[in-house]
Amino acid sequence: MAIQLSDHFNYKKLLRFTLPSIIMMIFTSIYSIVDGFFVSNFAGKTPFAAINFIMPFLMILGAFGFMFGTGGSALIAKTMGEGKQEEAKRLFSLFVYVSSGFGVIIAVIGLLFLKPIAAALGAEGELLTNCVAYGRIILLALPAFMLQYEFQSFFTTAEKPKLGLAVTIAAGVTNILLDALFVAGFNWGLTGAAAATAASQLVGGILPVFYFLRPNTSSLRLVKTTFDGKALAKACANGSSELMTNISTSIVSMLYNMQLMKYAGENGVAAYGVLMYVNFIFLAAFIGYAVGTAPIIGYQYGAGNHAELKNLLKRSLVIISIVSVCMFGLGEVLAKPLTHIFVGYDKTLLVITLRAFFIFSFSFLFAGLSIFGSSFFTALNNGLVSALISFLRTLVFQLAAVLIFPLIWELDGIWASIIAAECLSAIVTVLFLIRMRKKYHY
Repeated sequence: MAIQLSDHFNYKKLLRFTLPSIIMMIFTSIYSIVDGFFVSNFAGKTPFAAINFIMPFLMILGAFGFMFGTGGSALIAKTMGEGKQEEAKRLFSLFVYVSSGFGVIIAVIGLLFLKPIAAALGAEGELLTNCVAYGRIILLALPAFMLQYEFQSFFTTAEKPKLGLAVTIAAGVTNILLDALFVAGFNWGLTGAAAATAASQLVGGILPVFYFLRPNTSSLRLVKTTFDGKALAKACANGSSELMTNISTSIVSMLYNMQLMKYAGENGVAAYGVLMYVNFIFLAAFIGYAVGTAPIIGYQYGAGNHAELKNLLKRSLVIISIVSVCMFGLGEVLAKPLTHIFVGYDKTLLVITLRAFFIFSFSFLFAGLSIFGSSFFTALNNGLVSALISFLRTLVFQLAAVLIFPLIWELDGIWASIIAAECLSAIVTVLFLIRMRKKYHY
């Protein structure tokens, strides 16, 4: 029997419903690092460093899709919980249409400012040329990339998480196969990697549009709608934390790259790229769980079912605690083999990356709590608290740590700064959960 948002969730049902979202996010992370693997091994460390150098800027632009997806999903799920199914469809359509047009505008702006921004961040010579070559191709598919982010949330809200997973797998397989063909086979290097990624984003962003345009068995469908500024503002406010997370992470990544260029040069940037790839995969499990539970929380909030809200929070905290410890263990055990996969061809780079990995893994003990906490408040339509948690976690704490810690511990201080930031944000999340308990009756 299909699981519905209105059900009571025990551990088994909760994991069954969220597993497709978790796998979807992990798979998205895995295929997003395929470019790095092929470029690093077939084109060299300067093109590899270029991808990691320009990617934060590209992720900032794509993050607006995540804002519409998570913020819109929270409002749609709440509307469904209130029994307003047709209004939910109109809201869903509005968010998809607006974000599509917005994506085109942002892509044009990105193309205009790509080179000066890369140069301002410190890229020059061959590194700058590679950054621009990769970024221009990715930006051409930016509207589809934003939609792909968006539909990852909407499929879950539509009670079709498995279909969302299937689309993600299709996009991922496209990227992997084309990377193997373009980079390893045709020897197109950075350009081939960018083309493969752009093609996969078209698959992930456009296929769902065709599904939702036709009559389907999900709870949502693209229909005629009218402009609703209030609903858009509410969705943007709800999703501001997710937007903040992506923008802040990207800004901090740019600062990390600048600090690493100062303390370790291109080797430091390349090592950080490996860490971020593994970090994407590990944190994707927490993000996937948060995306999977958010529509349930939003629905139960809209329905006024306080007992189920309390049940969902309690079980989620237990799951996240167990997974956090497991991820820390995996990070320590897999540090050496994962490092060899990406940079085994360069002994100096290998030593730097391995040392960074062992330090960085401690952050996995704390990251899951604040990721879920931010999503929890987004689902409750409290964009302010959600944004505060994300803002402190991904910008304030990391910014302070990455500026101060290297002054004391130099290169090791850069790797350790994320641990301090994640620990502090976990404490803040617990304080907010305690403070808002009476208001939401969980």
